[in-house]
Amino acid sequence: MSEKQKLIIGISGASGAIYGVRLLEVCQKLEIETHLVISKAAEITLHQETGLAVSSVKALASQNYKAADIGATIASGSFRNAGMIIAPCSIRSMSEIATGVTSSLLTRSADVALKEKRRLVLMLRETPLHAGHLRNLLHLSEMGAIIAPPVPAFYTHPKSLDDVVNHSVGRVLDLMQIDNNLVNRWSGLKKDT
Repeated sequence: MSEKQKLIIGISGASGAIYGVRLLEVCQKLEIETHLVISKAAEITLHQETGLAVSSVKALASQNYKAADIGATIASGSFRNAGMIIAPCSIRSMSEIATGVTSSLLTRSADVALKEKRRLVLMLRETPLHAGHLRNLLHLSEMGAIIAPPVPAFYTHPKSLDDVVNHSVGRVLDLMQIDNNLVNRWSGLKKDT
Protein backbone atom coordinates (compact mmCIF):
# COMPACT_ATOMS: atom_id res chain seq x y z
CA MET A 1 0.00 0.00 0.00
CA SER A 2 1.47 3.36 -1.00
CA GLU A 3 1.70 6.22 1.46
CA LYS A 4 -0.59 9.21 0.87
CA GLN A 5 1.26 12.15 -0.69
CA LYS A 6 2.05 14.87 1.89
CA LEU A 7 2.66 18.51 1.09
CA ILE A 8 3.59 21.38 3.39
CA ILE A 9 1.85 24.63 2.52
CA GLY A 10 2.87 27.97 3.95
CA ILE A 11 0.90 31.18 3.63
CA SER A 12 2.89 34.32 4.42
CA GLY A 13 1.65 37.90 4.78
CA ALA A 14 2.27 39.01 1.20
CA SER A 15 -0.63 40.07 -0.97
CA GLY A 16 -2.11 37.14 -2.88
CA ALA A 17 -3.54 35.05 -0.05
CA ILE A 18 -5.97 33.54 -2.57
CA TYR A 19 -3.08 31.50 -4.00
CA GLY A 20 -2.64 29.66 -0.72
CA VAL A 21 -6.38 29.20 -0.30
CA ARG A 22 -6.81 27.85 -3.83
CA LEU A 23 -3.84 25.53 -3.38
CA LEU A 24 -5.47 24.06 -0.26
CA GLU A 25 -8.82 23.67 -2.05
CA VAL A 26 -7.23 21.86 -4.99
CA CYS A 27 -5.09 19.61 -2.80
CA GLN A 28 -8.19 18.66 -0.81
CA LYS A 29 -9.95 17.63 -4.04
CA LEU A 30 -6.85 15.69 -5.15
CA GLU A 31 -6.76 13.95 -1.74
CA ILE A 32 -3.27 15.22 -0.96
CA GLU A 33 -2.48 15.40 2.73
CA THR A 34 -1.66 19.05 3.50
CA HIS A 35 0.24 20.45 6.46
CA LEU A 36 -0.47 24.17 6.80
CA VAL A 37 1.34 26.95 8.58
CA ILE A 38 0.07 30.54 8.34
CA SER A 39 2.20 33.48 9.45
CA LYS A 40 0.76 36.11 11.80
CA ALA A 41 0.83 38.69 9.00
CA ALA A 42 -0.98 36.25 6.69
CA GLU A 43 -3.87 35.99 9.14
CA ILE A 44 -4.48 39.71 8.62
CA THR A 45 -3.98 39.56 4.84
CA LEU A 46 -6.29 36.54 4.47
CA HIS A 47 -9.21 38.34 6.02
CA GLN A 48 -8.46 41.66 4.27
CA GLU A 49 -8.15 40.18 0.77
CA THR A 50 -10.59 37.27 0.83
CA GLY A 51 -13.02 37.99 3.66
CA LEU A 52 -12.40 34.43 4.87
CA ALA A 53 -11.92 33.59 8.52
CA VAL A 54 -8.55 32.04 9.32
CA SER A 55 -10.41 29.09 10.88
CA SER A 56 -12.16 28.32 7.57
CA VAL A 57 -8.82 28.34 5.72
CA LYS A 58 -7.24 26.11 8.35
CA ALA A 59 -10.18 23.71 7.96
CA LEU A 60 -9.11 23.11 4.33
CA ALA A 61 -5.84 21.51 5.53
CA SER A 62 -5.36 17.99 6.81
CA GLN A 63 -3.26 19.38 9.67
CA ASN A 64 -2.38 22.92 10.68
CA TYR A 65 0.22 24.40 12.96
CA LYS A 66 0.80 27.68 14.76
CA ALA A 67 3.58 29.81 13.30
CA ALA A 68 5.31 29.88 16.70
CA ASP A 69 5.29 26.06 17.06
CA ILE A 70 8.95 25.42 16.24
CA GLY A 71 8.61 21.92 17.74
CA ALA A 72 5.98 20.82 15.19
CA THR A 73 6.58 17.69 13.12
CA ILE A 74 7.07 19.72 9.92
CA ALA A 75 10.11 21.39 11.52
CA SER A 76 12.01 18.10 11.37
CA GLY A 77 13.80 16.49 8.47
CA SER A 78 12.45 13.14 9.63
CA PHE A 79 8.92 14.21 8.60
CA ARG A 80 8.51 12.57 5.20
CA ASN A 81 6.84 14.78 2.59
CA ALA A 82 6.97 15.78 -1.09
CA GLY A 83 8.13 19.30 -0.31
CA MET A 84 6.77 22.73 0.51
CA ILE A 85 5.03 25.55 -1.30
CA ILE A 86 4.80 29.04 0.17
CA ALA A 87 1.86 30.76 -1.50
CA PRO A 88 2.20 33.68 -1.40
CA CYS A 89 5.76 34.24 -0.22
CA SER A 90 6.64 37.63 1.26
CA ILE A 91 10.03 39.27 0.92
CA ARG A 92 10.50 38.88 4.68
CA SER A 93 9.92 35.11 4.55
CA MET A 94 12.10 34.76 1.46
CA SER A 95 14.91 36.71 3.12
CA GLU A 96 14.76 34.63 6.30
CA ILE A 97 14.94 31.41 4.29
CA ALA A 98 17.83 32.74 2.17
CA THR A 99 19.89 33.65 5.23
CA GLY A 100 18.99 30.64 7.37
CA VAL A 101 17.77 32.91 10.17
CA THR A 102 14.38 31.32 10.61
CA SER A 103 12.12 32.93 13.21
CA SER A 104 8.92 30.96 12.66
CA LEU A 105 7.67 27.51 11.77
CA LEU A 106 6.97 28.71 8.23
CA THR A 107 10.57 29.67 7.51
CA ARG A 108 12.00 26.79 9.58
CA SER A 109 9.99 24.26 7.53
CA ALA A 110 11.28 25.85 4.32
CA ASP A 111 14.84 25.68 5.64
CA VAL A 112 14.32 21.98 6.43
CA ALA A 113 12.99 21.35 2.90
CA LEU A 114 16.21 22.82 1.50
CA LYS A 115 18.53 20.88 3.79
CA GLU A 116 16.69 17.63 3.03
CA LYS A 117 16.88 18.34 -0.73
CA ARG A 118 13.09 18.41 -1.06
CA ARG A 119 11.29 20.71 -3.43
CA LEU A 120 10.68 24.20 -2.10
CA VAL A 121 8.54 26.47 -4.28
CA LEU A 122 8.22 30.14 -3.40
CA MET A 123 5.38 32.08 -5.02
CA LEU A 124 7.11 35.41 -4.41
CA ARG A 125 4.73 38.36 -4.37
CA GLU A 126 6.63 41.63 -4.52
CA THR A 127 7.58 44.18 -7.11
CA PRO A 128 9.79 45.98 -7.88
CA LEU A 129 12.80 44.11 -6.52
CA HIS A 130 16.03 45.78 -5.42
CA ALA A 131 19.50 44.27 -5.71
CA GLY A 132 19.35 42.77 -2.18
CA HIS A 133 16.15 40.90 -3.04
CA LEU A 134 17.68 39.65 -6.28
CA ARG A 135 20.84 38.45 -4.53
CA ASN A 136 18.75 36.54 -1.97
CA LEU A 137 16.66 35.00 -4.75
CA LEU A 138 19.77 33.92 -6.63
CA HIS A 139 21.17 32.43 -3.43
CA LEU A 140 17.93 30.49 -2.84
CA SER A 141 17.91 29.23 -6.42
CA GLU A 142 21.51 28.05 -6.02
CA MET A 143 20.45 26.19 -2.84
CA GLY A 144 17.70 24.40 -4.76
CA ALA A 145 14.59 26.51 -4.19
CA ILE A 146 12.25 27.14 -7.10
CA ILE A 147 11.25 30.79 -7.41
CA ALA A 148 7.82 30.90 -9.07
CA PRO A 149 6.12 34.29 -8.89
CA PRO A 150 2.45 34.05 -9.84
CA VAL A 151 2.69 35.64 -13.27
CA PRO A 152 -0.45 35.55 -15.41
CA ALA A 153 -0.34 33.66 -18.71
CA PHE A 154 -2.28 35.65 -21.27
CA TYR A 155 -1.98 33.06 -24.04
CA THR A 156 -4.70 31.17 -22.14
CA HIS A 157 -7.13 34.08 -22.68
CA PRO A 158 -8.26 34.23 -19.03
CA LYS A 159 -11.84 35.35 -18.60
CA SER A 160 -11.72 35.95 -14.84
CA LEU A 161 -9.42 36.41 -11.90
CA ASP A 162 -10.19 32.78 -11.00
CA ASP A 163 -8.72 31.70 -14.35
CA VAL A 164 -5.50 33.58 -13.57
CA VAL A 165 -5.26 32.17 -10.02
CA ASN A 166 -6.04 28.62 -11.16
CA HIS A 167 -3.39 28.71 -13.87
CA SER A 168 -0.69 29.92 -11.45
CA VAL A 169 -1.66 27.31 -8.84
CA GLY A 170 -1.73 24.61 -11.51
CA ARG A 171 1.77 25.53 -12.69
CA VAL A 172 3.07 25.37 -9.12
CA LEU A 173 1.50 21.93 -8.70
CA ASP A 174 3.25 20.95 -11.95
CA LEU A 175 6.54 21.97 -10.32
CA MET A 176 5.72 19.59 -7.47
CA GLN A 177 4.94 16.87 -10.04
CA ILE A 178 1.30 16.76 -8.97
CA ASP A 179 -1.14 16.05 -11.80
CA ASN A 180 -3.93 18.59 -12.09
CA ASN A 181 -6.35 19.97 -14.65
CA LEU A 182 -6.05 23.66 -13.72
CA VAL A 183 -3.57 24.55 -16.43
CA ASN A 184 -4.70 25.48 -19.90
CA ARG A 185 -1.68 23.93 -21.60
CA TRP A 186 0.04 25.47 -24.58
CA SER A 187 -0.91 23.66 -27.78
CA GLY A 188 1.19 25.62 -30.25
CA LEU A 189 0.41 28.55 -32.47
CA LYS A 190 -2.94 28.54 -34.19
CA LYS A 191 -2.57 28.56 -37.97
CA ASP A 192 -4.62 30.94 -40.06
CA THR A 193 -6.75 29.15 -42.62
